Amino acid sequence: MDFSLNGDGGYSKTGSYDDATTKNLSSHYSHIIELLGEDINREGLEKTPLRVAKAMQFLTQGYQMNPEEIIKSAMFKEDYRQMVVVKDIELYSMCEHHMLPFFGKAHVAYIPKGHITGLSKIARVVEAFARRMQVQERLTTQIKECIQSTLNPLGVAVVIEAQHMCMQMRGVQKQHSVTTTSDFTGAFLNQPATRAEFFNIISNKLH
Repeated sequence: MDFSLNGDGGYSKTGSYDDATTKNLSSHYSHIIELLGEDINREGLEKTPLRVAKAMQFLTQGYQMNPEEIIKSAMFKEDYRQMVVVKDIELYSMCEHHMLPFFGKAHVAYIPKGHITGLSKIARVVEAFARRMQVQERLTTQIKECIQSTLNPLGVAVVIEAQHMCMQMRGVQKQHSVTTTSDFTGAFLNQPATRAEFFNIISNKLH
């Protein structure tokens, strides 16, 4: 799949897939379907390997994105030192242990120190890391570290709430379980009042 920098500095899909990768993935998925006991030649499955090959490239497109460059594409000098919060960012990712989806919401905040970034870039950073083979704990930390190292703010806070299909469809099969992870730097880590304000903001419905 091809990705390019669009007019507002973000990344957009151009709608094509790598032919060699698609062909190889399709071949492997054909074999997998047969090993599962299905007839790969029946009408409903004839094009399934190709569809899955393209779907998996889409679901892991984050490997083709550079989160740091996404932030840098819309960095602005600004003398603002209060909390910036982008909450309820939808995310979809793929558990690296069972290759089943996990999905939920990310809440991200930072306190600028001379620079801010476009609000959509925060959501794009979440997307860039989520669209990979992941575990929720690493995903949380990667988002935090990317924003901290690129913007160098006074602090970063990241909370992710997600449901995992590997717990709901298989294993313990607990359909209503939600996993919450968090990670902090700077003021959010060292100042309990700042951290409490962040949790209060993401807990309340202000819209």
